[in-house]
Amino acid sequence: MVTEVKQITSRDEPPPPDEGWWQAVLSEDTWIAEKPQRSGDKNKVASSASRSISQDIVDWELAQALYDEDRIVDLQVTGYNKGGLLVSGPQLQGFVPISHLMDMPNNLTPEEQEQCLAAYQGHTLRLKVIECDPQRGRVVFSERAAQADSGRRNWLFSQLKAGECVQGIVTNITDFGVFVDLGGVEGLIHVSELSWGRVRHPSDVVKLGEKVYVYVLQVDPQRARIALSLKRLCKNPWETAEERYHPGQITEAVITSIVPFGAFARLEEGLDGLIHITEFGALKEGENRLQSLREGDRVKVRVLHVDASKQRLGLSLQINP
Repeated sequence: MVTEVKQITSRDEPPPPDEGWWQAVLSEDTWIAEKPQRSGDKNKVASSASRSISQDIVDWELAQALYDEDRIVDLQVTGYNKGGLLVSGPQLQGFVPISHLMDMPNNLTPEEQEQCLAAYQGHTLRLKVIECDPQRGRVVFSERAAQADSGRRNWLFSQLKAGECVQGIVTNITDFGVFVDLGGVEGLIHVSELSWGRVRHPSDVVKLGEKVYVYVLQVDPQRARIALSLKRLCKNPWETAEERYHPGQITEAVITSIVPFGAFARLEEGLDGLIHITEFGALKEGENRLQSLREGDRVKVRVLHVDASKQRLGLSLQINP
């Protein structure tokens, strides 16, 4: 539920995500389902960007009306694949992505995920249409969206505005970002909008079920898309990084990630720098300083260079005598 909406003013309003941004982040989560061609394939769903639902099994006027009016419909699960469920009913057929299922646990192994999806076979789900595209033969349904009353999505889209701060609940975490339920419609925080600093995986920043405040980047009612940001709620530390850090300065940092070519260290929230393996200082014979470091270690570093325009920070590890 949206519990608070407030306007955030900014001198430099961020540009809205372009179509390429949306295509990149939704490519892993949006599937097109095709009716099984043989009776022996009832549990299989063919899915790819080039396939679409057969035109003769979908009443497109009905599908569009369900979408426009934000109505709930009951459909039976007739198949599944690694991306989600195929659902069918009188004059309707479409796909429910995994991220829009209510009882699908996160971080399952592929085998466990397949078992969970198979368990839906034959069950009836209460769903809402979240995308209807007759030209592409695409009908996408959501069980999560159906938890809100009919018409709730349309009301939210009429209320939400870019530049506002709203509260929501984290409903799904993927490699490319985080989905947040705003009380009847989900928005997406792309991984690049989670922090001003380096993010290894979105699960390092937020947890499932967590209540978060988010900044609204873009609202697109026609495509039912809401782009959100966490980092825009905080001041960009790179704006003043060159004023506060300079070459030769020694300061404390926390190791956040170990990589084959060195380690990343955080000077402050949102400000991460690279300690290249060549900057680990003189080592004793047989010593491997990289292997001795652990995430969370507090170390002394020397600032080598700061490039705020490219958000790059070079560091050198200071070896204790």
